Amino acid sequence: MAQYHAVETLLRPAVELYSVAVCMSAAVVCLVAPWSLALTPSVGVGGACCCAALGIIRLRQANVVLRYRRQMRRLPRYVMTSRDIPVSDLRLFIGKGFRWDQRHTHRLMQTYRPEFRRYVEPSMLYQLARRLEARLEFARYPWSGIPKLLGSDHVLNPVRPLPPVGGLPRLHAVEPNEIDVTLPLGERVGHTLVLGTTRVGKTRLAELFITQDIRRGEVCIVFDPKGDADLLKRMYVEAKRAGREEGFIIFHLGHPALSSYYNSVGRFGRITEVASRIAGQLSGEGNSAAFREFAWRFVNIIARALVELGQRPNYTLIHYHVVNIDELFIEYAVHYFARIDKKAWDVIVQLEDKIDEKNTPRHMVGREKRVIAIEQYLQSTKLHDPVLDGLRSAVRYERTYFDKIVASLLPLLEKLTTGAIAKLLSPDDEDLNDYERALDWQRAIRNRAIVYVGLDALSDTEVASAVGNSMFADLVSVAGLIYKSGVDNDLDEYASLKGIPINVHADEFNELMGDEFIPMINKGGGAGFQVTAYTQTMSDIEARIGNRAKAGQVIGNFNNLFMLRVRETATAELLTKQLPNVEVYSTAVMSASTDSSDPHGDTAFTSNTQDRVTATSIPMLEPAHIVALPKGQAFGLVQGGQLWKIRMPLPAPDPDEEIPKNLQTMVECMRARYFPADEKRNPAPAPDQNASVQAYLLDEPPAYEAEES
Repeated sequence: MAQYHAVETLLRPAVELYSVAVCMSAAVVCLVAPWSLALTPSVGVGGACCCAALGIIRLRQANVVLRYRRQMRRLPRYVMTSRDIPVSDLRLFIGKGFRWDQRHTHRLMQTYRPEFRRYVEPSMLYQLARRLEARLEFARYPWSGIPKLLGSDHVLNPVRPLPPVGGLPRLHAVEPNEIDVTLPLGERVGHTLVLGTTRVGKTRLAELFITQDIRRGEVCIVFDPKGDADLLKRMYVEAKRAGREEGFIIFHLGHPALSSYYNSVGRFGRITEVASRIAGQLSGEGNSAAFREFAWRFVNIIARALVELGQRPNYTLIHYHVVNIDELFIEYAVHYFARIDKKAWDVIVQLEDKIDEKNTPRHMVGREKRVIAIEQYLQSTKLHDPVLDGLRSAVRYERTYFDKIVASLLPLLEKLTTGAIAKLLSPDDEDLNDYERALDWQRAIRNRAIVYVGLDALSDTEVASAVGNSMFADLVSVAGLIYKSGVDNDLDEYASLKGIPINVHADEFNELMGDEFIPMINKGGGAGFQVTAYTQTMSDIEARIGNRAKAGQVIGNFNNLFMLRVRETATAELLTKQLPNVEVYSTAVMSASTDSSDPHGDTAFTSNTQDRVTATSIPMLEPAHIVALPKGQAFGLVQGGQLWKIRMPLPAPDPDEEIPKNLQTMVECMRARYFPADEKRNPAPAPDQNASVQAYLLDEPPAYEAEES
């Protein structure tokens, strides 16, 4: 309804209905008894039409007030199947909402005034129904049917319970006219940060974004540390619906038998990246910084030697050679002398025969005799090779001292090379050439693949963090090569990847990030990377990095911000402090009287009453409003500071959401470990995990089908 006054008030009785009743009554009289108004029948029809038109106008105005009051307590249901999600090549659909401005702040402030409380809070009848429902929960028949009747979610139930979303509906009800909220795809390259506490809709928002990315035919990489079965199912269903199921790749640490292979240190642009990806997982605080540098150096020495020997580095090889550095030193010496001096081994064998405990240097005690002989030969010949010199420096350390300085590295390597994940993270070349079960980022980007990465962080946080961080580092390396392909003509293999949008969705990204994540969001946009990160609070990022300045550096690289309900005030202020102050208006009735000082005058006193409008400057939003958001609702700060209030569509089941039995095996196993908040905790026994999830691409029956039949 148009407002012509300084102060807008929609929380009031719908007085327009009185005008509607009068207008409709007059229209009836004009039609039925025009003679009572001294009208002819033809003029009476015209008068009835005019009265009816005025009544309709006033009814529309009354409906605005009535709908506004109704939505203050219950918003209309917003449900959408994944098939109905609109997909555009220009814009990203987010949900329904409106752009927040001064009017909405003014309306929101009115809802907190005591005179408007009866329009905002549940009615007395509703509260009585809830109390009665609680008291009769364990009652016997026939009283036991009353709670079911009162609690039925049906439109004919006048006291039906509110949706289980919590929060304050008024935050969205301040604007009765919603529109579709979208984000231009060109803005996504500036990266997006989604903040929200547990179980408020972050994963649902991720499903909404991922669904559109898959249907647009773009590269979609999803990191899921906790293992959400519904998210995995949604990705496969959308891939199948888009005809892209052959490009669907699954990597899951919790299900090695069903997962693709991946060597996170086997591909690199520079050899030093291998050491950075491994040593980067170690603590760098205090005295640990020195041991971290030692670990980096020795891993770099081993990686260089392996590459020179024609072997692809992996966790198993590096772990083996950290423990047995002598063997690698001998192997590389054989390789080196075969190229430089083929007669060297004759001299080395003679020196080896002469070595005993008396002539063994103190720092070489415990080393193999051949290692000592090679070292003596190199000292006499003055030969120099960068890789061999590095290995020499390693073996010249006293054995016990060497074990101490690499002690911080060994626990990490043992976790990454123990059990079934050893084969998964350290595949041989034959496994990596198996395109159906090998994950390679370059090949995945070129084929516009859909990649799901489940890290099973609930079982082993450290391994999940190490693998996820290494994957980020690997992606940063690929991004650098793609970015340089337009400058360096020698990178033709990466030139074909330039211009491909690469959507990276990192759920709980605070558990995965490290120093490698910063260059991805800082410079990855030039290579087509579009990162959407999901986490709970700012403190999670700061606690993970251990540095407040770096945490601010990470947050400062996200141009788009979507904030759902949060519980930390500092996180809420990340949004509210970026908004301006606005003026809200309020009215006050002023009454005054003045006695007359003239005893002989005709006026004994004067009085006046006036309505005074005052303006007060307040923040556009307060942190308390972010804390009170219902589930599935968010504030979005996009496109250079535009504030939008958004609510996401609730998911509705699709009749064609079927997945192969092999993939259903993994989904059921994941659900056995992870429970959404709205599911009962009585899981069924986990099915056999030895069935191959990759068989769904080949339509092969899994092994457990034969056992069931």
